[in-house]
Amino acid sequence: MRVYIEDTDSGGIVYYANYLRFMERARTEFLRRAGINQSHLVNERHLVFVVRSAAIDYIAPARLDDELQVGVSIIEHRRASLLFSQPIFRLGESSDKPLCTGQVRIACIDSGSGKPVPVPTEVSEALHRER
Repeated sequence: MRVYIEDTDSGGIVYYANYLRFMERARTEFLRRAGINQSHLVNERHLVFVVRSAAIDYIAPARLDDELQVGVSIIEHRRASLLFSQPIFRLGESSDKPLCTGQVRIACIDSGSGKPVPVPTEVSEALHRER
C-alpha cells in the first residue's frame, strides 16, 4: 500500500496509529483471499472478528509516498481466536529489516451477545489452506 498525506503527521512521517490501519487492511485482504466472506459471517451467522489485543514495535519510520508491504501470517490458532504476525516493510529497499512489527490477536464473537464463540470449521479450514 502507498503512504498518503492523510497517513502522516506534519513532518511527513506515518502517524503511529495508522500502522494498525495498514495491518487491518492486510488482514481483511488475507481473509478475502482465503475465501472468507466477513459480510456473510456477520449477516448470516452473526459472527464478527474483533481485535482483542495488539502489540507493535516501531523500528523505523515510513514516510509520505513510501510503498509498503504488510505481511500476514497466523502464528497461533485457538478455539475462538487467531494470533497474526504482521511485519511492515518499505518496498524497494534491499534491507530485510521491517519498519514495524506487530502481533494482533483477533477473537471470534457473537455479534448479539459480544461473547467469544469458536471460529467456524469452514473458516479454520480455509485459513489452513491459505497458510
